[in-house]
Amino acid sequence: MLLFVRAGLSGVQISSLFAIWSISSAVLELPTGLWADRVSRRRLLALAPVLTAACFALWTVVPCYPAFAVGFVLWGAGDALRSGCVQALVYTELTRIGSPGAYRRLIGRSEAVSGAAVMTATALAGPVLAVGGYRAVGAASVAVALLGVPIGWSFPASAPPPEPASAAAGRGTGPAGQASPRPSYPAVLRVGLGQVRHTPRAGRAVLLVAVITGVGALEEYVPLLARSTGLGPTAVPLSVLVVTAGLTVGGWLAGRGDRWAAPVLAAGAGCLAVGAASGRPAGLALVAVAFGIFQWAIAGADTRLQELITDEARATVTSVAGLGREGVATLTFAGYATAAPWVAPGSIFAGAAVAYLLAALAMRPPGGRHRSRRTHHTQDGRGSYGGTRKRRVRTRRRRSRGSGR
Repeated sequence: MLLFVRAGLSGVQISSLFAIWSISSAVLELPTGLWADRVSRRRLLALAPVLTAACFALWTVVPCYPAFAVGFVLWGAGDALRSGCVQALVYTELTRIGSPGAYRRLIGRSEAVSGAAVMTATALAGPVLAVGGYRAVGAASVAVALLGVPIGWSFPASAPPPEPASAAAGRGTGPAGQASPRPSYPAVLRVGLGQVRHTPRAGRAVLLVAVITGVGALEEYVPLLARSTGLGPTAVPLSVLVVTAGLTVGGWLAGRGDRWAAPVLAAGAGCLAVGAASGRPAGLALVAVAFGIFQWAIAGADTRLQELITDEARATVTSVAGLGREGVATLTFAGYATAAPWVAPGSIFAGAAVAYLLAALAMRPPGGRHRSRRTHHTQDGRGSYGGTRKRRVRTRRRRSRGSGR
């Protein structure tokens, strides 16, 4: 953000760069999701950091608006490669070893580690900037981004999922009577969109992930919110650090208290509205709490989505949610850019709390808590209540036959 301001960019131009970032991610989201369901997901995770590093290198060498725009396209492409791919790989491997329940905790803590890394980078940015200027910061950013290559390659080399039976039936079988083990792009797309449309609650889960994560793009404007409270240039990074700390704590606590997701998310919306509208530096503490709650809720919503879909098109369906996220993020950036000339940042942040409140209302189970317990679906799609009832019927039948003998 400070690099853009130093280059003379206005608030509208900065928002347009964020919009370019989201649009490029959105355009590539679904194609890269389909790709991740057909090739080695580990290779894609190793390739993504290279594109991000290229973005930072371009910004360092040519710090102007066109270079910033091209850099955000590269960064968006890297984000699209990761989006859906990492979630699908982690959930699939956890299921393979019999520990799918660990997904929520692991994905939340990965975000917490990411937040801790951002805090560390923020703390080091000042000294590095003072010693070597923006070029030193840019070089360090490139080096850190490239560290993601060996990290991505360290993931398990999971094979692409086999072709769905329905798609294979429509396409035919091979010479030996067996379907090809690698599905075609149209087959994966049909299966993925079919799961979104026809799997119970999957469509709602996709929408919730898109809204909760997409409106979170407002985090990019926290420096402007902090500056509007009267904080000086040296204090603004510290306020951003506080909000990032909230995100980190929220990610680390993922998997705890999930039964209270709706009321907690509503409370987070209240914290965002009150803290941002206060117009005081102390209100940023409530903003940090709010973003921590949002991060916690994102892990829960993502987990519910993964539980409702299958591995045949897991990355594709997750990328559909990512596509929605980028669409919501683009609307968020556009909304901020439109309102910024006339509305204070605090009021814009407070208005965004309405979206989280609506998401909290949508997370409430239909028919209340008792009904949701009776109709809870397991991984294989059978209701736990219905399964228990069937077992009891079978038990009574066996007992009646035994008494007859």
